[in-house]
Amino acid sequence: MSALLEVDHVTKSFPIGGLLSRRHFDAVSDVSFTLEAEKPEIFTIIGESGSGKTTLARMILGLERPTVGEIRFRGQAVSTRVGREERLKFMAAVQPVFQNPFEAFNPLKKVDRYLASTATRFLGARSRDEIDGAMDVALQKVGLSLAEVRGRFPHELSGGQLQRVAIARALIPNPPLLITDEPVSMVDASLRMAIVNLLKALRDDFGVSVIYITHDLATAYYISDRLIIMQKGKVVEMGPARVVLDNPEHPYSKLLKASVLSAADAGSGKLGPATELMAVSDELVGRTASLLTPRSDGRQVRTYSA
Repeated sequence: MSALLEVDHVTKSFPIGGLLSRRHFDAVSDVSFTLEAEKPEIFTIIGESGSGKTTLARMILGLERPTVGEIRFRGQAVSTRVGREERLKFMAAVQPVFQNPFEAFNPLKKVDRYLASTATRFLGARSRDEIDGAMDVALQKVGLSLAEVRGRFPHELSGGQLQRVAIARALIPNPPLLITDEPVSMVDASLRMAIVNLLKALRDDFGVSVIYITHDLATAYYISDRLIIMQKGKVVEMGPARVVLDNPEHPYSKLLKASVLSAADAGSGKLGPATELMAVSDELVGRTASLLTPRSDGRQVRTYSA
């Protein structure tokens, strides 16, 4: 199978400190994975704030250059797409969906103008019928219609509707890959499953691969085919989603699962995971991380030496 996306031993370093005490901090450290072109999937990147997941997404989108390693889309390095025409082709094929839909749209600009400009820029649509047709097709994919959003400002739509409009805008160029950065975190809990199910439908019905960035293990478990768990820039565990999340092996993966409060403890005043969190955290103290080690169940786990 040919590769849609290859992340090949990528590291991103940022300078920290003053002029006389300059050091470098690895926001992302030696990350590798591949998405196949013929097998659309939802590939999830899990981690807490500061784990490096958003920096990794920005490198995939070409907004940051790797310090070490290479990211290739359809065999061509993302960093080499520097000409305007090449850059537009890449942007049409790899589309982002951001965390907060209300920040993605100018409150003084009608939302259908965003859709129209995307159709003009990436599809070359010029006539009103071409533009309207492209907008309506994309909106239908997310359960909306052009009639519902035409002439409306962002504040006239609910958070769930606006996030679906953001996804529709990303779908106008018919991209094979979506990068979704915490797409449900700013949406009401009652609407989260609608967005999550939409991402599954894009994979199953339209052959779109999705990189789903989140800290929410529940939605990751529900929609992911494969995943990586990141801690402080490193991948600590990766593999089939159900295999990893049903029985996490790395101490940090266990910590994340233990952090999900059980509904059975609701209202009890108990912090059930606290003891387990301390125990798995202690496992990492004084140990040196080594390479990811393959397991027989298809996962890879970062091991530690004493």
